[in-house]
Amino acid sequence: MYPSDLSDEEWNLICHHFEPNERRGSGHKHPKKLIVDAILYVINGGIPWRLMPNDFPFGQTVYDPFRKWNQQGVWETALDQLNQIHRKKGRTETPSYGSIDSQSVKTQYASHDRGFDGNKKVKGRKRHGVVDILGNLVTIVVHSAAQSDPVAGCQVLAQASHKQKTIKAFSGDQGYQGTAVEFVNKELGLALTIAAKKAGGFAVLPKQWIVERTFAWFGHFRRLAKDFEILPSTAENVIRLAMLKRTVANCL
Repeated sequence: MYPSDLSDEEWNLICHHFEPNERRGSGHKHPKKLIVDAILYVINGGIPWRLMPNDFPFGQTVYDPFRKWNQQGVWETALDQLNQIHRKKGRTETPSYGSIDSQSVKTQYASHDRGFDGNKKVKGRKRHGVVDILGNLVTIVVHSAAQSDPVAGCQVLAQASHKQKTIKAFSGDQGYQGTAVEFVNKELGLALTIAAKKAGGFAVLPKQWIVERTFAWFGHFRRLAKDFEILPSTAENVIRLAMLKRTVANCL
């Protein structure tokens, strides 16, 4: 058993998401848990699919269901449910507050939708996300690093608001002043609070540290050290998988 493997208790929380919609056919050669464990091994270890260890199925055999579940939205659905289970331990099932931030990362290949972030001096993509007060991932959008935070943030904030209609307000750093604040107020009918920096050196920004901590959690998964994915949608699902692994442990 590898450290990236799900325990039986963790698997029981999400196994129903991997049941086929139809019972026709001859079934699958490998157990679903073995396939999911193999996918998590790739995400955690940062290895290419073709370097899968011999005690897991062949790399293409693992990648095919990974791609299918990407297209079916299985990872997002499973993560959303785990977020609700985690929040039940003292809070309402759905959040009322969200924090937004972005993280610029280099791309390894000539991937789709990449650009140059002139502020961070990074050629690649941005991971743009909203988290709840516990650090659970509400929504994630991966896009070109050339897009500015206020403009791209509008899409992310709208997606989070439509997905979790109980959210009443957001917080963000000073990079979201202007365009994003006006958009949230006029288009979404909500509030976006800007966490202002204090003069005189380093200071922890209220509420904003929560989303920054979530981005720091990504560093525990070597597949997220850079953006190795060709498609932004695949990069988004790799992030959801990393958060799924972390969140499922908090649900027990």
